Amino acid sequence: MTFRPHLMALVFVVILMTSSKIQAQIETNKSIEMTSELIQPPYLKAGDTVAIVAPSGILKNREGEVQHAIQLLKSWGLHAVVGEHVFSKANHFAGTDDERCADLQKAMDDPKISAIWCARGGYGTVRILDKLNYTKFKENPKWLIGYSDITALHNQMHKEGFQSLHALMCVSLPNDISTIKETVATFKSTIFGQPVDYTLKGSEYNRVGEASGELIGGNLTILHTMLGSEESLDTDGKILFIEEIGEYKYHVDRMLQSLKRAGYFDNLSGLVVGDMTRMRKNTTLWGTSVEQLILDALSEYDFPIMFHMPAGHEKDNRALILGKEVKLVVGKGQSTLKYLK
Repeated sequence: MTFRPHLMALVFVVILMTSSKIQAQIETNKSIEMTSELIQPPYLKAGDTVAIVAPSGILKNREGEVQHAIQLLKSWGLHAVVGEHVFSKANHFAGTDDERCADLQKAMDDPKISAIWCARGGYGTVRILDKLNYTKFKENPKWLIGYSDITALHNQMHKEGFQSLHALMCVSLPNDISTIKETVATFKSTIFGQPVDYTLKGSEYNRVGEASGELIGGNLTILHTMLGSEESLDTDGKILFIEEIGEYKYHVDRMLQSLKRAGYFDNLSGLVVGDMTRMRKNTTLWGTSVEQLILDALSEYDFPIMFHMPAGHEKDNRALILGKEVKLVVGKGQSTLKYLK
């Protein structure tokens, strides 16, 4: 074989140029990832349709609450469609994994649906995450609404690049909705395009400070469950919201320690703590309030922490847009959470 130095030099130049282009594209992609904002689905208007689905726990004897939800939507000029398997039963779940997934996927794919309202939480959403396809959803984004176990879906929506709504679910509706007036009012205002800023009474536990960033988060147990998966949240520069129900204090500490060891709080801008409902008592008492537990677990960080956000498993469950930019101002006497865009 005859050696041709000029040919080898040409090949070397081509390799260098190709490598440079690839590196430039990588840097461009990184830049896009760092600066991209989550897509906000269109707010609702009269005449739009909301799909009610049950991606999680069984709705045993809950037909009344779903009817309340349908009537509430109608009173706002909205149409409602109920998923085929909402009242199905498969042991703990509202239908099999495939049935629950089918209802949710159908609502995600349907361009005539403007929002997806989860009937309840419980447990089960994580079992269908890997079955979902976002191809058609990305062509017609819509609001996902729910809390608790639905945090798993909020995380996935966030990963796919979309905002979602942490708010009441169908089973949250009592016979007399005037008993949850603020909950319903903030939900309605938000889905119709008037997100509510919050001014809250302060707390002696608040860690004073100001911060801005994307609001993310949800149920602490589910956030902990997502660790190590594609749905584990990127918390860098974000404002994290957490809430919980029915846990021992040592469980809460264990989850916080796990999140901390995974780097969840290293570059966090701020923390909003919602309701810590029905905390269970262990035979060996923890010894402090849950607020002090959180402060102690996160003592090495200096980001502001706001306690007592009325969101979570209490009747007063205010709507929060996850993935939207907010400004947090935390004081001992008063705190505010305001949307920036």
